[in-house]
Amino acid sequence: MTRFMRKKLRAFGREEEGLAAVEFAMSFPFIFLLFIFAVELGLIMTKSVMLEHALDMAMRDLRLGRMEDASSDTLKDEICDRLAVIEDCRANIMIELQPIDTNTWAMPDQPISCVDRDEEIQPVVSFTLGQQNEIMLVRACVIVEPLFPATGLGALLPKDAAGGFGMAAYSAFVNEPS
Repeated sequence: MTRFMRKKLRAFGREEEGLAAVEFAMSFPFIFLLFIFAVELGLIMTKSVMLEHALDMAMRDLRLGRMEDASSDTLKDEICDRLAVIEDCRANIMIELQPIDTNTWAMPDQPISCVDRDEEIQPVVSFTLGQQNEIMLVRACVIVEPLFPATGLGALLPKDAAGGFGMAAYSAFVNEPS
């Protein structure tokens, strides 16, 4: 019986049919995971660039005085009107606007605050329109849902309890004199 088994194993070892299928079956999960990672990264980069652009355009309107009755809600509306790629932007964005002291050039020592979707009461953020010729720092944070939350890049991102992650954008400008 041993001779019979050796003969069959040698014949099986020389057989080349199905070899490509085995290689494909072994490499496909890695290639598919890489594809999912790339798609997720592309979507995140698109959303990040769109957030930066929307923030810059809203700050331009604020700085030039084109925004009537500027408030946190008005800025949220201006930014979210330009953000078609982020779902439910208005409920998931937080904006902080504060002057920078030009004597010390001290930046905020607190990390940017994002919307906490688990709590009804949101963190308090500074929102000051500032004076003429004052340098203003604006920070915006929006919660974004990953497309593939359990695989690829979506699994590696730090997420809140609801499965979203914070995406931040920063900008600075000088208040124009009137």
